[in-house]
Amino acid sequence: MPVRHREVRSAGGRELEHPPREEIRLESVLQALADPARLQVVRVLAALDEEGLASCSAAAAGLGVSKSTSTHHFRVLRVAGVIRQHYRGTAKMNTLRRADLEARFPGLLVAVVGAAEPGRRPGPA
Repeated sequence: MPVRHREVRSAGGRELEHPPREEIRLESVLQALADPARLQVVRVLAALDEEGLASCSAAAAGLGVSKSTSTHHFRVLRVAGVIRQHYRGTAKMNTLRRADLEARFPGLLVAVVGAAEPGRRPGPA
């Protein structure tokens, strides 16, 4: 079985694991984006400029979930390769992995984010 390498960013001893671009899987990305709360987080991050960063609390504002639940949602997005997280002081910052997702699955992010109607929580009617 081949050895899987992971990108790890270190900040004061705190390391977060991110899949390298070539290991981002379509099934994982789609599963992560299937949850309405995670899709909302991605829409918030997508609304920022190309280099936009948002703290977990800012990106999760308005979700109406507990802190532990929002932490879970961010972890799912990170492990799937949808977002990149790093620490800035005590805050965990998030950015959308636009270039990586576009390279792996051209047009997917734009299509998924664009399919969600503004002002309406995504999900079954």
